[in-house]
Amino acid sequence: MQLGSRALGALAAMALALGPAVAQDFPEGPVTVVVGANPGGGSDTIARLVAQEFSKLLDESVVVENRPGASNTIGASATAKAKPDGHTLFVAASTPVSIAPHLLDLDYDTLEDLQPVGLITLVPNVLVVNKDMGVDSVADLVAYMKENPGAVKYGSSGFGTTHVILAEQFNMAADVKSVHVPYPGAAPTQIDIIAGVIQMTFDTVPAAAAQIKAGNLKPIAVTSPERLPDMPDVPTIREAGYPDVEMQTMYALYTTGGTPRPVVDKLNATLAAALEDPAFRQRILEFGGTVQVMGTEEFEAFSREEYDRYGEVIRKANLKAAMN
Repeated sequence: MQLGSRALGALAAMALALGPAVAQDFPEGPVTVVVGANPGGGSDTIARLVAQEFSKLLDESVVVENRPGASNTIGASATAKAKPDGHTLFVAASTPVSIAPHLLDLDYDTLEDLQPVGLITLVPNVLVVNKDMGVDSVADLVAYMKENPGAVKYGSSGFGTTHVILAEQFNMAADVKSVHVPYPGAAPTQIDIIAGVIQMTFDTVPAAAAQIKAGNLKPIAVTSPERLPDMPDVPTIREAGYPDVEMQTMYALYTTGGTPRPVVDKLNATLAAALEDPAFRQRILEFGGTVQVMGTEEFEAFSREEYDRYGEVIRKANLKAAMN
């Protein structure tokens, strides 16, 4: 694999800074990348890309372990309770680290028990509907929901996920009502939309892309600031008249709180090297995600900002009360 000179330089500088012992001794065995969702979703897809790259860069076995459920917080909890040595990593979307802590009673403290490592990507969400509804636009959907109050059901991967935040924000912005139906992951949600059991969801582009390309799900808006290159005919939610529903999902790497700083910094440098690899970067871009390399301290600040930002959104919109 060919790495960019900046990535190679970062790894070399990190190795010198950490000293021979840490640089050579970590990892001291297989590394586990925990995912809080079922196989096939956005987090799982990105986690497998990360595991493949880390295996090459660290010259060690890196395995993905799916720990789905409870709005992705089971995986977060498993990581928070792991040995703080950097051998357990967690690929987190926004839900378990930025949203769920403000809505759910958790057995871990995001700010204390999970150590931010680095940003992988920011990915837009897409509003998809059942293709047989006769709905071709957001305006059509709003009209349908107003003509059939309470008849539209939206799916999510659990209470406290971005799916729910977006759907409830949309309900309020459009002055409509939809009924929340939680699922254990993206795949079963999509199956029931295709079957007509439920009618819509806001899902990440990586999770929905295959079914959209197959013509099984109809995309009617993306939540990114601009239209996506792979879906140029799908307007943004802002274009559709709902700027308050604009949101991108963070995918990032965390490890167990208390992990030694030199190990965290080496993991951050490894992620930076992966993001510099053209093939890896291209796969991320194909998801509609953006790539921005952040150092450890920069990402720690970004992670805290995301945590605070979602907390403010949830409090202002009173989403907890709206979703109960």
